[in-house]
Amino acid sequence: MAPTLARARWAMRTALLLLFLTAGTALAGKVWYPVEVDVWAPPFNAERERTQRSYTPLDKASRRWKLCVSIPHLKDAYWVAVNYGLIAEARRLGVGVSLYEAGGYEHLDVQRTQIEDCLADEADGLIISAISKDGLDDLVGRAAERGVPVIDLINGMSSSRITARVAVDFWDTGFQAGKFLRERHADGEKPVHVAWFPGPSGAAWVAAGDAGFRAALAGSSLQIIAARNGDTGRAAQSRLIEEVLSAHEDELDYIVGTTVTAEAAVDLLRKRGLSQRIKVLSYYYSPGVHRGIKRGTILAAPSDQQALQARIAVDVMVRILEKRDHLEHVAPRVVLIDGANQRDWDSSTTLAPRGFRPIFSINQ
Repeated sequence: MAPTLARARWAMRTALLLLFLTAGTALAGKVWYPVEVDVWAPPFNAERERTQRSYTPLDKASRRWKLCVSIPHLKDAYWVAVNYGLIAEARRLGVGVSLYEAGGYEHLDVQRTQIEDCLADEADGLIISAISKDGLDDLVGRAAERGVPVIDLINGMSSSRITARVAVDFWDTGFQAGKFLRERHADGEKPVHVAWFPGPSGAAWVAAGDAGFRAALAGSSLQIIAARNGDTGRAAQSRLIEEVLSAHEDELDYIVGTTVTAEAAVDLLRKRGLSQRIKVLSYYYSPGVHRGIKRGTILAAPSDQQALQARIAVDVMVRILEKRDHLEHVAPRVVLIDGANQRDWDSSTTLAPRGFRPIFSINQ
């Protein structure tokens, strides 16, 4: 073999090995538990009555359960972090996962078809992040009739037939964002104008976040002068921001909304020369928001610790399938991150490792 060809093949083998080791290390991660969680008592109560506990997952599953997961999309880093948490925990526990993404909040029909495929494929358990609060209730009921447990992950479903819920109440994230702004303007001397972009209409988490944000602002000098709902794709959020800026640029003080809203707003405000006057805040967390806080272009954001939520959901599902004790309604605590505490915060609870790419199936 010619020396040049041999060196090229050696270099390729080395690169592939490094890629494999890097991916494996990212998925293995550091030990994530024990972790402080909220436990709803009683489960699913709408008054947010909770107790605090320390959560430790199982060491391993007793068999290779087949889990099926449906999420709204993978168009932003939030759901990539969820994908990471699901896959990492499935591998740690030793179970299989098939993961489907519907392509966006406008595709309820696609999510329904994907869940029907999960049932047809005889999945042992379903983990669903719902596009619509009530748009999957009949399918949840069908799963229950077949004895297939369903976990409501993150987004919220209205069905009374779910087996468990692993979901931070987005009322908390909205409230924390609003509280942050309220504390910045505690003197209340003059009106402060806010544009608010909570996300797509019809999603339970959006309604909860909107209610929490408005509750935090009630009776303060902060006024929502424009509110727009829309899909969390970058193009959709950019259009909504442009629309609001065209109408309210001269009177606006803050843009607050989804992670995609915040990331898009930073760029649009820079192009318009408005970055110094109009400030940006997100009501949940992403890598782009993380960088924005570090650079000072985004003020702050609460984290619902979505990678942890995904990990806990897999563990809860295995506990259900193995008829072990499990929590019916649990989630990590919401934390607010800003420039003062970001450096000391463990971002692996919320962000996928750098370089992680979505994984759709693992067969243990």
